[in-house]
Amino acid sequence: MRAARLTDRIPMRLNPQHIAAIKQLAAEQFGAGARVRLFGSRVDDAARGGDVDLLVELDAPVTEPGLASARFSVRVSRAMNGRKVDVVLAAPNLMRLPIHDVALRDGVLL
Repeated sequence: MRAARLTDRIPMRLNPQHIAAIKQLAAEQFGAGARVRLFGSRVDDAARGGDVDLLVELDAPVTEPGLASARFSVRVSRAMNGRKVDVVLAAPNLMRLPIHDVALRDGVLL
C-alpha cells in the first residue's frame, strides 16, 4: 500500500498532472524556491467550474510583477487547456493585500 501524499488528503479540484505542471512552470519562471498555493473555489470539492486562483510566494524581490504574473498565468492556462488562471504574487518588495491573507489562510500548498 502506498503512502498517502498531502494532496491526496486535501480537497482540491486539480488533477496530479495539472499540479505537476504548475509546480514545474513556477520553478522555471521564478526559481526552485517558488511556492505555489491554490485557493478560491478550486479548493472546494463541492464547487463546480471556476477559474484557478494561484498565489506564488517568492523569497526574492520581483521586477515587473504585473508582467511576471501575466506570463505565468498564460503559461499555466495553456497547460490546462485554456482554463482561466488568476495569479497573485507575494514577494518582499510587493505590498501585502487582503487577497494575500485569504490565499495564505485558505490556500493549499501544491
